Amino acid sequence: MHPICSAEIGRDARNAACRFFRLAVDRFVSQASLTNDATMNEAQLDKAEYLCLFERMLLIRRAEEYLRDAFASGNLPGAVHLCIGQEAIAVGVCSLLEERDWIASTHRGHGHFLAKGGDVGEMFAEIAGKASGVCRGMGGSLHVTDVSKGMLGANGIVGGGLAIATGAALAAQLDGNGVAAVCFFGDGAASQGVLMECLNVSALWKLPIVFVCENNGIAEFMASTSINAGKIGDRARAFGMPSTAVDGNDVLAVADTTRMAIARCRRNEGPSFIEALTYRVRSHCEGLEFVGGIEWHTAKLQEWTSPQRDPISRFRNVLIGNGRCTDADLEAIEERVRVQVERAAAFAEAGAPSDSGLPLRLAVPTAE
Repeated sequence: MHPICSAEIGRDARNAACRFFRLAVDRFVSQASLTNDATMNEAQLDKAEYLCLFERMLLIRRAEEYLRDAFASGNLPGAVHLCIGQEAIAVGVCSLLEERDWIASTHRGHGHFLAKGGDVGEMFAEIAGKASGVCRGMGGSLHVTDVSKGMLGANGIVGGGLAIATGAALAAQLDGNGVAAVCFFGDGAASQGVLMECLNVSALWKLPIVFVCENNGIAEFMASTSINAGKIGDRARAFGMPSTAVDGNDVLAVADTTRMAIARCRRNEGPSFIEALTYRVRSHCEGLEFVGGIEWHTAKLQEWTSPQRDPISRFRNVLIGNGRCTDADLEAIEERVRVQVERAAAFAEAGAPSDSGLPLRLAVPTAE
């Protein structure tokens, strides 16, 4: 089953979910009427595929809410940077990827990890510093990684994933195996020098990579417009790279834009750049509200958390309004996700603490 489709949704629906976006995309691309500006609309997606998108976004939201509450209760050993309100970008992009494709993430990487098929229980355990964590409790929130799923890791360095993903794309090109790489980064990293270097070499060598800028309008505690000159998307155009801005809170729009970018990678046509416009509804990291982490942008929160802008509420309205599913379908998903998160939390809480001697033994195998 495709990593994004984890739920039991009936045999026929499950079989459709196994194929997920890949077959939907193939059917769509093969249509004789396809044009460059064609979009993947409701008619091209099966009910099961819609429900997969909704369920994965909801899982990310509920997982982040659990981490929010766990931090507030003092049950986490370190900082957590939440992606609440940005779920459509991770899910829309990763829905077009195979397990063998690579992604590099940011310090706000829990959603990317889960969208790429990472295990929520192992993620919770990692963030809690438990030996049962996906990195044996050594990485924490800022370094959730699962190479077996193509997740090259979250990163505490602003723009730190850019060169990693570019290197993965170069390796894929040399291997000639059709693998693509995706790099998620924020608007706060849009003026890092490493971005320009990676755009340059990717365009020059036609690497199979998609740069995804999650433009949530805020670089830690500052409006991104106060630190970035010009339009972010123009940085890619300067290197002759296709650059598209998309509504980052519309999961179908994100998926459609990603479809075209990944198709370019598979055809060895080179890199693409996507600027996904969204908004950060939480503080830079949990616990920083008391130093002014969210006060200056509270006026915008009502708009971006409304049913018209919130990605999950918005997609729910699309599903119900277009008759793609029923309230009962979505209620079943809600319950399934609730149970999944509860079990993941119990798994993390039951785990043993991480082994403090592990780093030394890994670095010096003969160390006692």
